[in-house]
Amino acid sequence: MNNNQSKPMFQVDAFTNKPFHGNPAGVCLLDAKPEDTWLQAVAAEMNLSETAFVWREDTWKIRYFTPLVEVPLCGHATLSSGHVLWEKGLAEPGEAIRFHSPSGLLTLVREKDWICMDLPADIPTRPRTIPPLEDLGARPVHIMQTRFCGYLIELEDAEAVRHYNPDLQKLLKQGWVEWIVTASGQEEADFVSRFFAPGLGIPEDPVTGSAHCSLAPYWSQRLNKSSLTAHQLSKRFGTVRMRTGKKRVAILGQAVTVFQGEWVP
Repeated sequence: MNNNQSKPMFQVDAFTNKPFHGNPAGVCLLDAKPEDTWLQAVAAEMNLSETAFVWREDTWKIRYFTPLVEVPLCGHATLSSGHVLWEKGLAEPGEAIRFHSPSGLLTLVREKDWICMDLPADIPTRPRTIPPLEDLGARPVHIMQTRFCGYLIELEDAEAVRHYNPDLQKLLKQGWVEWIVTASGQEEADFVSRFFAPGLGIPEDPVTGSAHCSLAPYWSQRLNKSSLTAHQLSKRFGTVRMRTGKKRVAILGQAVTVFQGEWVP
């Protein structure tokens, strides 16, 4: 990477059409393949749940970092990155964007005011082991294991999800690195959820695209529906639409840029 060239930086609120709602992600556009130490330092400086780094070789490349570690997939940072490329004219309005990521090829297309991401389905499985449940702070109905987001825990109803208040540091010491809590939905939402990842430096993620790679197939089977709408009940709130397939999930969201600048160092 040429440190003398500009490195444009954006902060985008994803899974919302209103500033200061949804999930904020950093998006950094680079001119060449980056150095890992610099990426992690920038992500720590941004101090968001995820910062995406995007550059073009023969195709678009993307990587994702929390303030502490690199992760293989981040839905809201992917959504934010596509939004920036279209907004800045680096991709044509009718053009599909194809990111080569640590989780394989991710394709984005625009559907009117929404961005549709083609992501890998993360079908939950029965867990081999479960950390202690005594301090979980909720009574599970079902517990499943996911590949991207740790445990998926179904609670009795949406209010149990809304008012869930775990002791994150105590649970982290007991082996709870990351987990989803979910329940059937209310009104226009088929289901609701929240996501916690203290082991990744993310106490609570506001709206989590990768979690819906697991939630979509889970609730599709439970509700016998292939098209779903969900609300993530964080303080910032967010709406996610989904269409399920056998091995892929179409996840749809909106996004809005809240600021842009340029990295100097």
